[in-house]
Amino acid sequence: MRKLLLAASILTLAACSGEAPAPAEEEAVAEAPAPEGVVANGSPAGAYDVTNADGTTMTANINADGTYSDVAADGTVVEEGTYAVVDGKTCFTPTTEGATPMCFTESQRAEDGSFTATPDEGDPVTVKPKAAG
Repeated sequence: MRKLLLAASILTLAACSGEAPAPAEEEAVAEAPAPEGVVANGSPAGAYDVTNADGTTMTANINADGTYSDVAADGTVVEEGTYAVVDGKTCFTPTTEGATPMCFTESQRAEDGSFTATPDEGDPVTVKPKAAG
């Protein structure tokens, strides 16, 4: 609705001035991203505790700028790269040598913010927002 009102305002101003609106201005307005969660299930950027099927844990740092890092329990960064939501899945594209891209289907978040992330290949992981502190 807001875009429609903005477009109507631009057209009204253009009609009064006798000039057509610049297409680039309209595109810029239409492409403004909505402030939503950053992964497929709407979870926001932040640090998450990840528990693998074998019980090992790590921290996934999901950044609002579209980057991520996975940190082992001993503090070693094991993987870094970018992520994006593709076809309803959260897909990670590592820049770390030897790491493979992976996409995950995520369950809805529980009240505590936790969810299950199931990779296209492999075992599901449990993901929970890292406790502050």
